[in-house]
Amino acid sequence: MEGMVTRVASSSETRSGFVFAKRVPISFFDGRLGQNVRVKRIRMGLVGAGFVGPHHVDAVRRVAGAEVIGVAGSTAASAKAKAEALGIERSYGRYEDLINDPDIQVVHNTTPNHLHFAVNAAAIAAGKHIISDKPLGMNAAEAKHLLDLATAAGVFHGVTFNYRGNPLVQHARQAIADGQIGEPRFIHGHYLQDWLLKDEDYSWRLEPDKGGPTSALGDIGSHWCDIAEHVTGRRITHVLADITTAVPVRRGRPMQLEDLASALLRFDNGAKGSFSVGQICAGHKNDLVLEVNGAAKSMRWRQEAQNELWIGERDVPSQILQKDPSLLNAAGRSLAILPGGHQEGWSDAFAGLIRAMYGHIAEWRGPSTPLSPMVATFADGYRANCLVDAVLASARAGGVWTEVAR
Repeated sequence: MEGMVTRVASSSETRSGFVFAKRVPISFFDGRLGQNVRVKRIRMGLVGAGFVGPHHVDAVRRVAGAEVIGVAGSTAASAKAKAEALGIERSYGRYEDLINDPDIQVVHNTTPNHLHFAVNAAAIAAGKHIISDKPLGMNAAEAKHLLDLATAAGVFHGVTFNYRGNPLVQHARQAIADGQIGEPRFIHGHYLQDWLLKDEDYSWRLEPDKGGPTSALGDIGSHWCDIAEHVTGRRITHVLADITTAVPVRRGRPMQLEDLASALLRFDNGAKGSFSVGQICAGHKNDLVLEVNGAAKSMRWRQEAQNELWIGERDVPSQILQKDPSLLNAAGRSLAILPGGHQEGWSDAFAGLIRAMYGHIAEWRGPSTPLSPMVATFADGYRANCLVDAVLASARAGGVWTEVAR
């Protein structure tokens, strides 16, 4: 990539390292049981600005005291165009130049999968806080190396498992932790999409050198596994998997990666489970579903109806809990921005997670800084890579029970 920095808007004062400007007298909810915190001015740089990049920009701009000042692209021209489209001051033709800008304290990495390791490692080496999209690495070994680097450097490290930012997801997590449904016995669901239904549908995610060794599992299966473990507090120990490529040829090219997969699960508390992921399921746009059947009650959350939580009962009528701050527990209420009857969506949940992360960055004292439960770190990113690797290994072995690496 061509190395240059372009000023798109008026320049700001130059500062170096981690020296923040004075505190801004504005507070925001950071996801820790509705607690307010004051935020120092924090400046962010974005590497990559494809589909999810602008959502990072939007989420950071919702944080009082945070500022987006730069974007790096694959070329100087593409970066400048993105900066102008998003109203960002600076553009960089190389991600290294953005990372080395002394005015930037936090780097957001939204590049294609094969660049995640290099960009994350460079940001850590420069002493910058880093927020990365998943997968953290192309495999568990890469992810573990990044976790070790970030821990040793003492920087904040986050992964955007954004469904954690939904108020009803956090309400369910707290309710299950409080024992309201009894011990989880069966944890199941799916994540289905239809954007790869036709043989003319194509994406770089289907190319192993760019997307990695998996498509559906790494892209959406990792989200399902993360939310299942996060909401229940139980960890998947073993998997038995079956994966397939339902559309074997796209645009004349033979496909190597799966677009459909299912797995049976064993959890550390003895619970059983199952999930399916597919990107070839007509009518399912972004259909993530998690259901937890406990010893006393059940709970089910669906992303495409994310303002509702189904609570299953045996001896009294089952109910639908609507997103309403006055009806949620403290964990859910802290993320509910709007009053009851006012719907919140995907971008609001994403912003809730980013607000929580920036609250921690503003107060960062190193790895000992306590984190809110909803924040996913590189440890969670490594965990997701381990789960996906175990599913792939099980399928390659012909569908046998396979232990998930710890």
